[in-house]
Amino acid sequence: MNQNFDVKIGDRLAKIKILKEEGSRILFDVDGKKYEVDIAEVDAGYSILWNQKSYNIEILESENPKHMVVNTLHNSFEVDIVDAEYRYLESRNKNKELEGGNVISSPMPGRVVRILVKEGDAVTMGQTVIVVSAMKMESEYKATKDGVIKHVHVKEGEVVNGHQPLITIE
Repeated sequence: MNQNFDVKIGDRLAKIKILKEEGSRILFDVDGKKYEVDIAEVDAGYSILWNQKSYNIEILESENPKHMVVNTLHNSFEVDIVDAEYRYLESRNKNKELEGGNVISSPMPGRVVRILVKEGDAVTMGQTVIVVSAMKMESEYKATKDGVIKHVHVKEGEVVNGHQPLITIE
């Protein structure tokens, strides 16, 4: 098996090649460097064993199946699967200005547990800004860029719909 694809993580574009899969063990190449990992699905996402260390990640999907947010213990990353469709849409939107800044939304219905910021607060990339409980699990949503909280769209205790805007960062 030899699968090739590109992944955009923030501003970085990585070339991924899956070289070998045996059960939960995967050998892949990222920009010329080989990694062998053991990946297991767990309640809150995935557990990755690499180099005798365990890493837990949570993947939050969006309406666009090629775009997701990947949360680790300390960071949050915007991730896009880059293919021909992605490149086409990106070229069409290249000259458009972003109007609303960065909008954080929940991928599924839930309840707002804690809001850790208020309008006007400065935030840094990776800083937790809101906690939402969904499917008996609390998820921390982190700022994906440095900026200022433009608008908090919800209140603590409020029930939210999937893909409903929670916080806007500019």
